[in-house]
Amino acid sequence: MEPILKGKHIVLGITGGIAAYKSVTLLRLLVKAGAEVQVVITPSGKEFITPVTLAALSGKPVVSEFFTANTGEWHSHVDLGLWADLMVIAPATASTIGKMANGIADNMLVTTYLSAKEHVMIAPAMDLDMMAHPSTVRNLATLESYGVEIIEPAAGELASHLIGKGRMEEPENIFTRIEKYFLRRCDLKGKKVAITAGPTYEKLDPVRFIGNYSSGKMGFALAEECASRGAEVTLICGPVSIAVSDPNIVRIDVESAEEMLAAARKPFTEADFGIFAAAVADYRPESMAEHKLKREGAEDMTLRLVRNPDIAATLAAEKRDSQVFVGFALETDNEHENALKKLRKKNLDMVVLNSLQDKGAGFGTDTNKVSILSKDGTEKSFPLKSKRAVATDIVNEICVTDI
Repeated sequence: MEPILKGKHIVLGITGGIAAYKSVTLLRLLVKAGAEVQVVITPSGKEFITPVTLAALSGKPVVSEFFTANTGEWHSHVDLGLWADLMVIAPATASTIGKMANGIADNMLVTTYLSAKEHVMIAPAMDLDMMAHPSTVRNLATLESYGVEIIEPAAGELASHLIGKGRMEEPENIFTRIEKYFLRRCDLKGKKVAITAGPTYEKLDPVRFIGNYSSGKMGFALAEECASRGAEVTLICGPVSIAVSDPNIVRIDVESAEEMLAAARKPFTEADFGIFAAAVADYRPESMAEHKLKREGAEDMTLRLVRNPDIAATLAAEKRDSQVFVGFALETDNEHENALKKLRKKNLDMVVLNSLQDKGAGFGTDTNKVSILSKDGTEKSFPLKSKRAVATDIVNEICVTDI
């Protein structure tokens, strides 16, 4: 089997902290595993480890400034961001973490981070008081909400000779995290995934409808995550204004709940994993007016609604033992009780619960805060994160589900 890191493009960011000496070991491990590594170091980082050492080990000139002073050669952070399959910053000082969290692009490393298209990991390293300071805690939480993976520092003796949390994780452990990340990128290879996303629109007349505020962002994030891990994805989505670029995603656009059910039957029957992320309208008008309803005439209007098909319950009732089906529960009260009820009633393997009580969660946001409830009784709760980071958490749980 070919080494998992062979040919992978990794940007290794090094900042100005005493733990920079550990980055040499991490660099050697990555290169030995077959990765192509481009080191980007901050000016203060060069005070701790020399570019000559790093260039000799990586086989590439080290990038630190925006251009080379004696030749004027421009170093493009955009090109680096496009080139990288992964960006790892180790060590990440409090200063760099603060700049990353707030978009202060005053050096090559931070501008490269802001241009990175792929996953980013950081390994914080600083003294224990700096690590515990509210600004550092807030900045790390902000980065995590952006989807940055935090490699937690260890506790032990620090450069100050104090004992506490702040030591950069050991290079061997960081290397293992990197390997596991790339292993995840192919853990759905050969699998078929069907996903519903977005709202449904139930027409009253040719210009009006009953709908909801769902943007489809969570469902699309799940589709992108599954496709990036090698799956063949069919995405059945209601009316949304989001585009997909991954060629492994087949998109089917629908409008109503009945159309979504009809379009989803075949993909969900063939899927290894099915995810019901759409916010399907529970009811639709009993009949649709052929012409635009006018306000002239009666002072009020009675609208008769009929129940829509329950897509998750309908398709999960036909689920094979080898399939894993996941539902979503957006609740406003009795969250856990209602989510568990949905899981059992609809024959699901897992339910992703989020609450409108949580700021930053729910419809229309770029973030979400979820708990994942499984049929075996286990529950995992996650902090507020970007919807793409939430998608990663959900797919990780799907991949380890015991079917």
